[in-house]
Amino acid sequence: MASSPLIVFDLDGTLIDTAPDLVAALNFVLQREGLPLVPIASARNMIGGGARKLIERGLEMEGRTMSVQDVDRLTADFITYYKAHIADASRPFEGLHAALDELRESGFRFAVCTNKLEGLSRLLLEQLDMTSRFEAICGADTFGVSKPDPTILRQTIARAGGEVASSIMVGDSGPDIGVARRTGIPVIGVEFGYTEVPIAELKPDVLIGHMRELPGAIKTLMPEFTRS
Repeated sequence: MASSPLIVFDLDGTLIDTAPDLVAALNFVLQREGLPLVPIASARNMIGGGARKLIERGLEMEGRTMSVQDVDRLTADFITYYKAHIADASRPFEGLHAALDELRESGFRFAVCTNKLEGLSRLLLEQLDMTSRFEAICGADTFGVSKPDPTILRQTIARAGGEVASSIMVGDSGPDIGVARRTGIPVIGVEFGYTEVPIAELKPDVLIGHMRELPGAIKTLMPEFTRS
């Protein structure tokens, strides 16, 4: 018997608005180095490549470069601080829970595929009481590769007990569109996330501006899996 259809979500900027806590952690390490704080509005679109990339982008904004060892140190300190404050202000995007409930009733199951570390991803979802919603939660360190490498998405689908032929990706940025294309599955882009390139320019199969639109978008792309 074929497995239930699977919806694979990016985490930061797709499921959860994590920018406030990520930027707070970034500013913690920048301030300690004597650098100016980064405004959250400027930093939102720097999110999505993991902690180290966020720090490198924060340094670039100030025209600073650091040695690999110094960036390693800042990354470790960032993660320590972020762990302690991971859900201070991070919240699911409006309409998410209702959309997941509707899709679950229609027979869909869910997984997370993120470039965040798996441990941090699990900690965040646990603190938001959302872990049980997902069949698999996989991060950049789970399989040793990051999006857009298709290995991470294929392995996430497999770990969730799904099949590539009955899976779909939902994300907010280039790596999400890229990993879906390389894996050969449809992809929905969300307009409320974090991306340096406007998501519409990346040409997802469907674009949504609010989570209330997600069930309709899923059912349009995968009508064969929709229960009446």
